[in-house]
Parts: sequence; structure tokens; C-alpha cells
Amino acid sequence: MSGALHVMEKLPMTSEGFDRIVEELKRLRTEERPAVIRAIEEARGHGDLSENAEYHAAKERQSFIEGRVAELEDKARRAEVIDPKQLSGKQIKFGAKVKLADEDTDEKITYRIVGADESDIKAGLLSVSSPLARALIGKSRGDSVEVITPGGARAYEVLSVSFK
Repeated sequence: MSGALHVMEKLPMTSEGFDRIVEELKRLRTEERPAVIRAIEEARGHGDLSENAEYHAAKERQSFIEGRVAELEDKARRAEVIDPKQLSGKQIKFGAKVKLADEDTDEKITYRIVGADESDIKAGLLSVSSPLARALIGKSRGDSVEVITPGGARAYEVLSVSFK
């Protein structure tokens, strides 16, 4: 029998990531939703809806907003907020701040492993679901990891692991 049982998968995220979801939800509900409803009402007042571009644009915007609200509500419901400052240990896990050295170029980079929705590689925030983060999980200082990237294979040495 195929499983009809659906397990709600938790989404690990930092409190900053959770706060961003809550803020966007609040903005969509209190600003965007009322604004698009006003735009639809206004466009309806312009007559024939079949040829009314403003009406169709507003309805599309409304559809986008409602979809985004549903998506964010789901993420907020499944959020597992993790405070990296409460974590410790020598092994890399969610929330760890990891300093790496590229074994080919000796370039040093630091990443914090965060939830998928929080990732921003330029800001040093690495998605927990990225190939590099998956390779790093469970590793410790002194370990090496090899990752296949779009630019080819890269090897990194773990220089430090912290949760500050």
C-alpha cells in the first residue's frame, strides 16, 4: 500500500530567518492584500472586465500574494528555530560557523550553515541543503572535504568550527 501518511518535515532555521518570514507575512497581510483588493475594486469600476488590463494584472498579483502567504504560513508552521549560540561541540552541524581553506588556492572562507530560505552565499550564509554543507555536516577541525561544484571538484580543509 502506498503511504498516505504524510510526515510534516521540520524546517531548521535561525531566529533571524524565522523573524524574516513573520515580517513578510505581516506585510503581505496588512499592506499587500488590502492594496490589491482596492486595485481590483477600482479596476472593476472601469467597466468591461474581459478587456481590462488593470483588473487582470491585479487579479494576477492577488493570486501571487495568496500563494506566497500560504507558502510562508506553511514554512512558519514547520519552522524549527535553532539558536546557534545554544549549540556547542567540535562537529559541524546546523548553525555552525565554519572556517575553511581551499586546498588548491589556500583561500580562506567562513560560512554559517543556515536554513535553505536564509542562505546568502555573499553574506557567508550557506544553505544546510547545499552540497558543501551536506559534505561538511559531521566533520571536525582538520578534516578535508571534497565537493563537486559547477566549476568542478573543490577540496577544503576545515580550519575551525564554532557556534558563536
